[in-house]
Amino acid sequence: MRRPPPGAGVEHLLRTEAPQVLGALTRRFGRFDIAEDAVQEALIVAGQRWPAEGVPQDPRSWLIRVGYRRMVDLLRAEQARHRREQEVGRTELALGTPERRAAPTGSTDDSLTLLLLCCHPRLSPVSQVALTLRAVGGLTTAEIARAYGTSEATMGTRISRAKQQLVRDGARFVPATDADRRERTEAVMRVLYLIFNEGYTASSGESLARRDLSEEAVRLARLLHAADPDNAEVAGLLALMLLIESRHGARTDADGALVPLESQDRTRWDQELIREGTRLLDAVWDPRGTGTGPYQFQAAIAALHAEAPAPELTDWPRIAMLYLWLERLTPTAPVRLSRVVAVARAFGPTRGLTLLDTLCRRHSLDRDPLVRHHERAVRAHLTRMTGDTAGAAALYREAATLTANGAERRYLLTEAERADGTAT
Repeated sequence: MRRPPPGAGVEHLLRTEAPQVLGALTRRFGRFDIAEDAVQEALIVAGQRWPAEGVPQDPRSWLIRVGYRRMVDLLRAEQARHRREQEVGRTELALGTPERRAAPTGSTDDSLTLLLLCCHPRLSPVSQVALTLRAVGGLTTAEIARAYGTSEATMGTRISRAKQQLVRDGARFVPATDADRRERTEAVMRVLYLIFNEGYTASSGESLARRDLSEEAVRLARLLHAADPDNAEVAGLLALMLLIESRHGARTDADGALVPLESQDRTRWDQELIREGTRLLDAVWDPRGTGTGPYQFQAAIAALHAEAPAPELTDWPRIAMLYLWLERLTPTAPVRLSRVVAVARAFGPTRGLTLLDTLCRRHSLDRDPLVRHHERAVRAHLTRMTGDTAGAAALYREAATLTANGAERRYLLTEAERADGTAT
């Protein structure tokens, strides 16, 4: 055994190895649902033993051996319960053939195959996210439940049902074919984008962000890009995550209070992430916009923010134009509201409010649960810019009642006090 150096990332190592171990067991037994449980138990054992005993010389082989033994136990228990001939034959083969007693580690990277399997089109988006975090990310059910503000029992049931759905649909652990790779890759990108957004600004809780989720989304996006390096949208997604994540250190002050983009200390932005994200985007960006996808457009917007040395030097007219193109591709409430902000920054608050009124009338942004509190906050900010401080204060307070994120709520209430002139 080799002892990890102080501060070594045992947890990171476990999450990196988890998909490879799961892939080895699934290929050996053909049962993703049971293999996933076996891997989770192996990770728990390693998490308890490795910090005290040291990391094995070959961590993956160690995890596979422990998972293999647990897999056999689970299959034996299933035999005892169901006595199904097919399962008896499969388990006897696994137990009785000498060359099958130790699953080979191999050099195969199963991460992409697992991502595609977890993002099966028959699963709901919530189930896709949960299963991806559990099977590929190595998060425990309790961690996933905390991230999404639900109980461990509820999340466990959701994950179990997702695995059962895969079994019923006959989903197999095989690489995607050319026929379905594009659709499945798009599903993976949507899931990773959802995970990143939840981590970047948590939908509930007292902290602004869930760094573990945003970092996990970046890690998985790197795996997806490594497995599909010629996919421009995958590169765009990774670039977007890196450019936005670069602001993490400046988004809150020493007390954990939210610091808006225009007030952030840009010297605290992570320049290494900015350079990496910009290189990825430059490699795939088509200035004519031909074939450019939504993740590339969003990354281009993030890059314009990153390259501005000061808020007043931001190229807001170009950002407004990019949001218009993005809205044509993905006419969602968040994109429309972001275009309002860009238009207001580029051409003034009155024009921004006029556009916001139009979009609320046509698309009900003020009633959309996804952006309702953000709509009030944007309206409050633009209203204050026009000089109506009393109206702005009321809107800030209304926005505060609509968010479940404690950091956002505190920020909005503070802005209401400032608009009222009562802030100390």
